[in-house]
Amino acid sequence: MSRDINPILKQILELGPTIAFFLIYIRIKDDMFTLGGTEYTGFIVAAIAFIPILLAAMGILWWLTGKLSKLQIFTAFVVIFFGALTAWFNDERFFKMKTTLVYGTFAGLLGLGLLRGQSYLAYILSDMLPMRREGWMILTRRLTGCFAVLAVANEVVWRTLSTDLWVKIETFAFPIALMAFLMMQMSLLQKYLIETDTSASGDGSRGKSDG
Repeated sequence: MSRDINPILKQILELGPTIAFFLIYIRIKDDMFTLGGTEYTGFIVAAIAFIPILLAAMGILWWLTGKLSKLQIFTAFVVIFFGALTAWFNDERFFKMKTTLVYGTFAGLLGLGLLRGQSYLAYILSDMLPMRREGWMILTRRLTGCFAVLAVANEVVWRTLSTDLWVKIETFAFPIALMAFLMMQMSLLQKYLIETDTSASGDGSRGKSDG
């Protein structure tokens, strides 16, 4: 059974691991570590440390709310998989590519739904955001494009810029850009929102007037 928690605490648990990764990286980015006879850069150690921090945050979130979204579970799987590749091959590129895969997968799944004339976004969020089908289709098309752009942007950033810049862009620029995009869409799609009325008489009068 799902339970509601303080939204600020929820944001801390969801964003905290990424901030923790950034802080750990900043602290040890110029250091080298020898583990099991192999030398690792500060970036790779920070990436490895990110995995248990993320799993702990998700465990607390699940314990408090009784649920985890499919997107959260998928993201955790990708982080674990690419984090393991990063450690195994001692190659930071794998951890950087995980962001491309996450955004690219979201774009691909939403795009697949659009090809089938459906909004998978509505399937996930319709309970929290009542909106007419036309609005969901518009939002899904726009968000598909946004995720695709972020996936391409990540590839460009990690392949052309320094690791230091990639960490900063990954931690702050991408999430802020996505949040700003979503907030802008909500203001543009106001006309498609379905107003809810808790009173039965209110619902009945609205149904008559709409008909």
